[in-house]
Amino acid sequence: MHDPRVPETLEGWAVLHQMFRVRWPEWRALDSADRRARAEEAAAGLLAMTSATGTTAATTILGHKGDLMLVHFRRDFDGLQAAQMAVSAWPMAPFLEPTTSYVSVVELGMYEMTAQIHARLAAKGLTQGTGEFESAFDGELAEQRRRVEGRLFLAVPPRRYVCFYPMNKRRGETRNWYAVPVEERGRMMRDHGVIGRHYAGAVTQIISGSIGFDDWEWGVDLFADDPVVFKKLIYEMRFDEASAWYAEFGPFYTGLQFSPSELPRFLEGQVPALHPPPPAPPA
Repeated sequence: MHDPRVPETLEGWAVLHQMFRVRWPEWRALDSADRRARAEEAAAGLLAMTSATGTTAATTILGHKGDLMLVHFRRDFDGLQAAQMAVSAWPMAPFLEPTTSYVSVVELGMYEMTAQIHARLAAKGLTQGTGEFESAFDGELAEQRRRVEGRLFLAVPPRRYVCFYPMNKRRGETRNWYAVPVEERGRMMRDHGVIGRHYAGAVTQIISGSIGFDDWEWGVDLFADDPVVFKKLIYEMRFDEASAWYAEFGPFYTGLQFSPSELPRFLEGQVPALHPPPPAPPA
């Protein structure tokens, strides 16, 4: 049953973030030829993870929280499980120590659209809770899903710098996002979105929902050509009403995205590069 108090969401990629610490002493203790063979096989495996059914982004992690982050985008959780198992089978896997992970699904919130659909169906004389209403509502959602499919299954942006963090909407005794009337929540989210649109050319944002999947409610991935954009965007957003009163942030992971072929360089202690994507084939 579609409750007008609950904004609908549209779902896309299933997403798994894997964060690892490289066991550098043990890794460097290997014979150089053995290291090279293991690293090249892992790089080939990473490259093979990009196909019609999904892709994987590789990112370094700056600071003490880890060394490597793999972000898997797949059509479903079965695909995520396959990706996780493939990584565990890499010949260098014994030298990768998991530090944390995050499971979510790319999500597009529909605060305004939910209200509009309810209003359109009511204007047609349909009564909420009836089979006819529910069927019509599902048809409207399917049409919206077709319209925004490109946003639900976005290609990994070929941008150098990456920032990931989980977040919640506060549910405390004095401030509870879920107790605020839906119209007021919708207004705050519209204001929140205005700030994000100011940075549309400088940062690509992928929001994923994790309620029921992981310890926080949403995951946020930011991709940019200048890491200072992360600071400016997140700082400005903290002044809007939705964030100032209701947002809670988890740990931040920031690093450099790199091409799969650069994994051996990274494992030899060099800064890996991000190569430009190949040109699209002629139409």
